[in-house]
Amino acid sequence: MRFESLIEDYNEALTHTGVNGERLARRLYELSKIGLTKDGGSNRISFTKEEQEAKNLAKVWMQEAGLTVKEDGAGNVIGRLEGASSKAVVMSGSHLDSVPNGGHFDGPLGVLAAIEVAQAWKDTDFVPEKSYEVVVFSDEEGARFNSGLTGSQALAGTFDPSEKKKLTDSDGKSFEDVMKENGLSLSSLQSAARDFSDVDAFVEVHIEQGKKLEKENLPVGVVQGIAGPSWLDVTFTGAAGHAGNTPMDDRADALVAAGLLIAEIEKLPSQFSSSAVATVGKLNVTPNGVNVIPGEVQMSVDVRDIHEDKRNALKEAIIAKACEIAEERSIKVETKETLSVPPINVTEKMQQKAAAAVRKVVNREPYFLPSGAGHDAMMIGKKTPIAMLFTRSRDGISHNPAEWSSLNDCVHTVHALKHLLEDLCAE
Repeated sequence: MRFESLIEDYNEALTHTGVNGERLARRLYELSKIGLTKDGGSNRISFTKEEQEAKNLAKVWMQEAGLTVKEDGAGNVIGRLEGASSKAVVMSGSHLDSVPNGGHFDGPLGVLAAIEVAQAWKDTDFVPEKSYEVVVFSDEEGARFNSGLTGSQALAGTFDPSEKKKLTDSDGKSFEDVMKENGLSLSSLQSAARDFSDVDAFVEVHIEQGKKLEKENLPVGVVQGIAGPSWLDVTFTGAAGHAGNTPMDDRADALVAAGLLIAEIEKLPSQFSSSAVATVGKLNVTPNGVNVIPGEVQMSVDVRDIHEDKRNALKEAIIAKACEIAEERSIKVETKETLSVPPINVTEKMQQKAAAAVRKVVNREPYFLPSGAGHDAMMIGKKTPIAMLFTRSRDGISHNPAEWSSLNDCVHTVHALKHLLEDLCAE
């Protein structure tokens, strides 16, 4: 990322009421240099010196914005501004870790937007009625252990040490050993659990990771909810045979059955919900020989929606279709759910507050959209009302060095976040 590329098309009129686009660009650029890859991407894997260096830089900016900064037992960085009168708290933030060779906006934009609001308040001598906390969560992406959201799980008190104990990274290091290297432990992560009785709301800014806002020509949108995944393992078992000597009408081809199911899965989601999706992302074919009829196929199916009842109905329809195909082709099928995460819905009240904030910025009716990916807000949403604002992402690209959101769109989002936080802090 080049600083000049960020600011070359910036509309200076967007710098007002304490929000400074050039400052935001400079901070995005400074973060981009930490863990920079040869492809121009970001490589700040969780619980590494790169992630910690980024957190330390965020601490400096928090302090500049007048926040009192601490780091909890999960490595989460929390900056706090005391409110003028109320004991209640409103929170905002995101993460600074990345996937290997990822982009420069996924996570950092949410952190910097939250800090920018605090800086804008300081620069304009504004003190909110409620206290304000900016949070940098540890290990959101989960790239190191294939198990993310560690920091937000710890803060929300949903951290499961028994599951974390099973994890190792690609170098064979256990989760516990990596924690020790970072001055943390399973018990310290558990100690990070926060009492949310005084927290009125949490707001997360994130890039969209999709093309809907781009198609609507809008810089920022309102998130309706965060989809929860249900993962299915589907195994078709037929009979392997010689590709040359087995007639076409005398085969029990497991891969053909899998192919038929894949074709049906593409059609099913729209029958249940406009926000539902289903994906077959993995196939294991046995024996997997060029001249052998496949005798067994194991396939993964990822089913998601922001509505749990509709997601579950879609899942059951996929299972029923798999059984129907197997019966028609005289082969066996087994299905097993391996993961089920409840979706998190944004309440109508929080959606409308976010919409009112966006309306002030874009002078158009806000666009509402679901989040198909997981975020720290999923964990925090178990404890307090949440809202999310999505920033337009060019070509919908994320987790890639080509990830890009224009500075104009980022600053529009900061202004919307500022309006929303001021509303939440005043009510």
